[in-house]
Amino acid sequence: MFNFKREDTSLAAKWWRNIDKQILSSIIFLLLLGLFFSFVSTSQLIGETLNKETYFFFIKHFFFVLISIILLLAISIQSRDTIKKFIVPLFIISFIFLIMVPFIGVEVKGSKRWLDLIFLPKFQPVEIIKPLFVILIAKIVVLEKNLNQYYKYLLSLLVLLPILFLLVNQPDIGQTFLIFFSWIAMIFASGINLIVLGGIGVLSFGIIGLVIYFFPSKFGYIFSRIASFFDPAKGDNYQSQKALDAIQQGGLTGQGMGEGVLKDRVPEAHTDYIIAVISEEFGILFVLFVVFLFLYIAYRVFNKIFTEKEEFIKLSLVGLTVLLIFQTFIHIGVNVRLLPTTGMTLPFLSHGGSSIIGSSIVAGVILNFTRNTPKGFADHE
Repeated sequence: MFNFKREDTSLAAKWWRNIDKQILSSIIFLLLLGLFFSFVSTSQLIGETLNKETYFFFIKHFFFVLISIILLLAISIQSRDTIKKFIVPLFIISFIFLIMVPFIGVEVKGSKRWLDLIFLPKFQPVEIIKPLFVILIAKIVVLEKNLNQYYKYLLSLLVLLPILFLLVNQPDIGQTFLIFFSWIAMIFASGINLIVLGGIGVLSFGIIGLVIYFFPSKFGYIFSRIASFFDPAKGDNYQSQKALDAIQQGGLTGQGMGEGVLKDRVPEAHTDYIIAVISEEFGILFVLFVVFLFLYIAYRVFNKIFTEKEEFIKLSLVGLTVLLIFQTFIHIGVNVRLLPTTGMTLPFLSHGGSSIIGSSIVAGVILNFTRNTPKGFADHE
């Protein structure tokens, strides 16, 4: 990819020597796979049904992939001190965007999750806030001031709750649980007493119960999805059933590129059901290969966690890996009808600018925090 001499001391050369090339190549490969699947899953749909140029979605996806690669490389080359310095203001900005959603957000199919601003057309703030939230929580938990550890946990909880409230209000239960379990994983990894953690879990479910009781209208669509999940006769399962049928028809090796029908029958196939599109045309074996890539990234990250001495880096990597892997398996679980429909995208592969940009921020920070840091490198900037 790059060809630097060993004695080269430039910033790019140092970055290349110390970056985890296996993680970098896996992420780039997943982004390119997403670009390819965008081409095979959207071209015909756009041309025939939306009266757009045949490659409208593909060109749009290509643009976001290009931006994402530049973004993840830019993040990965920064010093860790720079990331720590800017995490609070960046989080505040992203949180302000999340607050704006209930007031000026764009509503789609009963959910108001997007902002449509002049400089940021139709983006989903939660995709940006997720990685920033993880890094901020890690920074809070490892505060070196003379603070009681449980006070730090309480402070992190006070950061978590407003985000969960805003997501429930949209409503976006999938992202709500994803962020909540990422927080739980980080608190657990920090060494919290299991009894205290259990108490937090009970308290959290109690709060959820109260929210459901006082705001039942916000959860109507969730109950209907859960009911239809357990009893298909009680709801509209057209999309999830078609996705499952596509996976079954694809078999082990698939029906061949361009031979699938799911992309023409389900409008959201290129976002919410991309794994079913892949399975139908390329087979279960290829899906297993995609899953292997995600697990390999997690494996490389956890290898770094076990050898890392800085607690902030360890907790950040735990949270970011949980975000990545949980979201992947939630998406797959929905596609094979093991989970109710959530609208969760597949990181790096699903079409959607917010999803790709959010995934690239996660990837950039993972690459930054897993790189080797010989003496003198961390503070080169």
